[in-house]
Amino acid sequence: MNARIRVAVIGGGQNCEHEVSLSSAASVASTLRTGPYEVVPLTITRDGLWLDEGRPVGLAAAVARLQTCQVVLPIVHGPRGEDGTLAALCELAGVRYVGSGVRAGAIAMDKWTTKLIANAMGIATAPGVLLTRSSAAGYAWTHPVVVKPVAAGSSRGVALVREAGELARALEEAFAYDDRVLVEDLLVGREIDIAVLGSRVSPPLEIANGGVFDYETKYGGGAKFVVPAPLEDGDRKALEDAAQTMYTALDCRGVARVDFFRTDAGWVLNEVNTMPGFTEHSQVPRLFAAAGLTYAELLDLLIADALAVP
Repeated sequence: MNARIRVAVIGGGQNCEHEVSLSSAASVASTLRTGPYEVVPLTITRDGLWLDEGRPVGLAAAVARLQTCQVVLPIVHGPRGEDGTLAALCELAGVRYVGSGVRAGAIAMDKWTTKLIANAMGIATAPGVLLTRSSAAGYAWTHPVVVKPVAAGSSRGVALVREAGELARALEEAFAYDDRVLVEDLLVGREIDIAVLGSRVSPPLEIANGGVFDYETKYGGGAKFVVPAPLEDGDRKALEDAAQTMYTALDCRGVARVDFFRTDAGWVLNEVNTMPGFTEHSQVPRLFAAAGLTYAELLDLLIADALAVP
């Protein structure tokens, strides 16, 4: 490529993953500047203000800026970003963008809907119930469960409840992030993630911490990853097939990280992330690095795929 490709990189966002998104976007922008790209950095503040290279601008001006670019990388995790919101903005602005479309982002962000689709496709999920503030009072704890917001992200509001006395606080914390809460049976098994990018499937990654992979573990530097995760060939093939099935069923584009538990009964889907953490040391870049694809090459591939969309 001789001509430089003009790329907008959006970071930040109005959600609990704001800081994580800023780190991802900064890492992406820094790497792209070493390649054949002209980077246009845009930031969404916590209160929804758009910044164009640090200067406050209105939404109309931000959209006009996006329209000067050949492709957009919306590196905003969580609600009002990963959930299809920014994909919709790009669609309306008529600009190509990296990642899943509106429908896939919205559905994957909703853990309850994702469970329904997985079960319909023959992929197991943890038994669970959906609670609202009005129905939560009628829920009776009988065994260890994991409480999580349905559509928050970054493991915020996620709690392991081993005793009945812990339930009220766990529900209160989860409801602080969403008006719907998922209560799932605690699964015993290995936590293994895999990434899908079109027809490509990464090696598997095992989270070897044990317990609940909460926000503090995920971003506090204490996470222990094993890449590639040691699996028998048949077990790995089953994992790859399940991940690709979910990627296709949700109509994902770009890269998606699909998280599973390996239990005695087989593979159980945890969730699908359509815009996972994306610093060079995040899980998805680690996964593809294990397959011989550098961080810069991964970004090149994502941009090329987005530019190829009709």
